[in-house]
Amino acid sequence: MSDFGNKDSAAPVHRHAACDVVSAVKMPEALTAAVDAWAEAHELVRSDAICKLVELGLKHAPAAAPPSRATVEADFTRIEELAVHEIDRLLDPALPLEERERRIRRLTEGPPEFSHERIDLPKQRT
Repeated sequence: MSDFGNKDSAAPVHRHAACDVVSAVKMPEALTAAVDAWAEAHELVRSDAICKLVELGLKHAPAAAPPSRATVEADFTRIEELAVHEIDRLLDPALPLEERERRIRRLTEGPPEFSHERIDLPKQRT
């Protein structure tokens, strides 16, 4: 017979909210031992100790600044430049300049029927 829910059971029963997400954590043995020692000192199980230690660490860690819009746009521009360079390198050098530009534009912008799906292009008002 199971001891689950038995008040006389020696092991504490921990009931978490149904929305808790299970995450596997890979740690070196020494860190695991330190967490286990901390958990024992605070009468917690390992998973609760890890949660509490992460919460404590996040309270004292400096908040990470989200990337600025200018940084994101610069990244998009740089990625597009790299793509254009690679496409240009792969195209047949014998193609006329207009055809090369058309193919590059078609590959970087995609087909017009999918332009409404692009997140990096401004939305056209209809």
